[in-house]
Amino acid sequence: FTHSFAKMAPMKSMKSKATPVKSMSKTALAQALADATELKKSQCSAVLNSLAEVVTKEVKKTGKVVLPGISMLKTRVKPATKAGKREIFGKVCMVQAKPAKTVIKAFPVAALKKSI
Repeated sequence: FTHSFAKMAPMKSMKSKATPVKSMSKTALAQALADATELKKSQCSAVLNSLAEVVTKEVKKTGKVVLPGISMLKTRVKPATKAGKREIFGKVCMVQAKPAKTVIKAFPVAALKKSI
């Protein structure tokens, strides 16, 4: 047996201590927009607020909104589920009945997918 295991790099454990990734806050996003454009931070914040209102209204009305270059938001009706026993990860669990509900799904734009 001629292989020497001493030369091999030590194997790292699967659970490495990765720092949690923080997503950009609304104020940080407003600041980034203010830096990119020549608007004030307060104006950018107002634009973000109005964008949220417009998107909310449009999704309620039509069920679909496209944010150009970012994503498409669609509503989808999840069907009602019956109560009973269901196998979850190999274990049989009792589940309660749930009514049908509407959920919103986000689909990233193709250009955004390719850039990552």
